[in-house]
Amino acid sequence: MTAISTENLTKQFGDEVALDGLDLTVEEGEVFGFLGPNGAGKSTTINLLLDFMRPTAGRAQVLGLDSREQSQEIRSRVGVLAEGIDLYGRLTGRRHLELAIDWADGERTADALLDRVGLSRADAERKTGDYSKGMKQRLAIGMALAGDPDLLILDEPASGLDPNGIREMRDLVRAEADAGTTVFFSSHDLDQVEAVCDRVGILTDGDLVAVDTIEGLREELGARSELYLRLGGDPEVDVASVAGVSATTYEDGRLTVTCADPRAKARAIGHLLDAGVEILDVDSSSVSLEDVFAAYTNGDVQVEQADRGRQRDEQAETESRIAGVIG
Repeated sequence: MTAISTENLTKQFGDEVALDGLDLTVEEGEVFGFLGPNGAGKSTTINLLLDFMRPTAGRAQVLGLDSREQSQEIRSRVGVLAEGIDLYGRLTGRRHLELAIDWADGERTADALLDRVGLSRADAERKTGDYSKGMKQRLAIGMALAGDPDLLILDEPASGLDPNGIREMRDLVRAEADAGTTVFFSSHDLDQVEAVCDRVGILTDGDLVAVDTIEGLREELGARSELYLRLGGDPEVDVASVAGVSATTYEDGRLTVTCADPRAKARAIGHLLDAGVEILDVDSSSVSLEDVFAAYTNGDVQVEQADRGRQRDEQAETESRIAGVIG
């Protein structure tokens, strides 16, 4: 079963077309990133899915249910984190969670939700009017999880979170997806989308201009990632056989590994280390999701392999694999 399905979903406000014939499918259990500039139609799409507004044309199904005819049943199975959610400043964090559990008829306890989102028992007893923005965001995520939803809709979930909170939010999203929850992840934070999403859709001016994995979008634009390794000797190992590696060249002690999948860079390094190859220096390049996003939304960036030299991103995955090897 698909978690979200829309056919020709359209919304007009007078002469303005906010969403123009959206055809979108989100598979059950995936983390789907929904990207677009301000005013692209992302919030309109969410409002239509939840029947907070009615479409001008087209239809939508959520969890196999009609968004207009079965909206109450849909809402009972969906957890929503809305951007800029308002909390009741005079109520404690615990009371917010207790109310959310009651409304959603949930089985999780307030303490379990506090642990899930990284809020302490002391935090729970404070009034939310005294909360920082990051604490409010954590609490709001906990409230969205109160009913153990089948679909989790997150609108800018990293807003206000510090680096530790962002990492915990990503871990939470992946854990929910691993447990079978579908996550619809709408965000401007491209780094977080790239880190956590299985596929992404890019919306601009109400039109869905691309849907694919991030690696697929890069490939569609002719973009590849490369890894540059200075080795201590001729590598007597077949790096080209590593999954995601498309080509290798070796000249004057320098191995260049071309990857269709950027994650293959870490796998290539691991393959060399496991074979006992000495790595003296490492550099890498890849086209960022930011450039991919710009290419699809405004055409200002031409993403070509010739541009790779200006992209130096030493991905955290690669860094962790080579830590301590080259000093």
